[in-house]
Amino acid sequence: MDLNFTESELAFRAEARHFFRTEIPEATRKKVEDGLELTKQEIVDQMRILNARGWAVPNWPAEWGGQAWSPVELYLYQDEMQQACVPGPLAFNASMVGPVIAQFASEEMKQRFLPQTANIDIWWAQGFSEPGAGSDLASLRTTAKKEGDHYVVNGQKTWTTLGQHADWIFCLVRTDPAAKKQEGISFLLIDLKTPGITMRPIELIDGSVEVNEVFFDDVVVPAGNLVGEENKGWDYAKFLLGNERTGIARVGQSKAQVRRIKQLATVERAGEGRVIDDIRFQEKLAAVEVELKALEMTQLRVVAEDRRASKGKPNPASSILKIKGSEIQQHLTELVMDVVGPYVMAAQSWEAGDNEPAIGPEDATTAGAEYFNTRKVSIYGGSNEIQHNIIAKAILGL
Repeated sequence: MDLNFTESELAFRAEARHFFRTEIPEATRKKVEDGLELTKQEIVDQMRILNARGWAVPNWPAEWGGQAWSPVELYLYQDEMQQACVPGPLAFNASMVGPVIAQFASEEMKQRFLPQTANIDIWWAQGFSEPGAGSDLASLRTTAKKEGDHYVVNGQKTWTTLGQHADWIFCLVRTDPAAKKQEGISFLLIDLKTPGITMRPIELIDGSVEVNEVFFDDVVVPAGNLVGEENKGWDYAKFLLGNERTGIARVGQSKAQVRRIKQLATVERAGEGRVIDDIRFQEKLAAVEVELKALEMTQLRVVAEDRRASKGKPNPASSILKIKGSEIQQHLTELVMDVVGPYVMAAQSWEAGDNEPAIGPEDATTAGAEYFNTRKVSIYGGSNEIQHNIIAKAILGL
């Protein structure tokens, strides 16, 4: 594999680096770097900045806002964005439902939804997981019964991330109960203002709300909101999840985290010296950096080929990226905990108006929350155990 970028690719990388570090508000990037939660408005604002440049949905077809970039250019775009601590375009819009609509929906549906999705005029939520149907997603039980020109939806979705902000939800629903479980599923778009829908927050251990559960009680959905063909939703879901798993690798984000860890370790003390001078810490950091470089090489091999995902089929190599990328992200949060040490136990909200003195470095404020919250990345998008099964079947032929 030729690892050298062409002159045009290097020029593109420089253009992307300059844009992300000058056009996205520094305050927003600083919050991302420090692991702080962005407000809904901050997420909307930065995505609209990207969309005004034509960079919110570069992976879409050109006629719907895409850039027709090469896989390498798309990789450089994502890498520079993450290294600059720029929050990526809202994943539910840009890399989940948008590509599915662009690939499989009718022309009328594309015109209706894609421009609003790219500009985040519609905030989408993902309606996949259910109680008892997470990694085994094909076991979902939410039903959509066809009655004339509409469907009647009943059931429950859970772990609906940022659903409290959403306007619409894209759902996998069972439209043929008699078919094999993968063959009786459809992909339906549902307006969350429709009567019969209840969104209930799931309060996390720290009192925050990131995920929700959604209940559907005789919800009437126009038949025109069906994406593609009835009972083909499982194929569309696999296409979507292939895109999501590749994005979960987050190589650029991990590079930025390594830099942050080194900066912290240079300041924080361990006994008589600095943390960065501790040989055991150096060994652990070096081991993660080696894994990260190997992951980057694997991702470059994926983006350098004509990916099967472009033909509507997920590249099974995305499962490798998902597994190793999530493991590295988790290891890095452990290293931050090593650096800040006992100060992590003194986490504070530091809300406006607080008058208590800070205990320990500011980075300790979010280290504990980041560590615990990052446990989820080996679960969402298909648990790592399931990804091992995909690799065994699709790549190794077992």
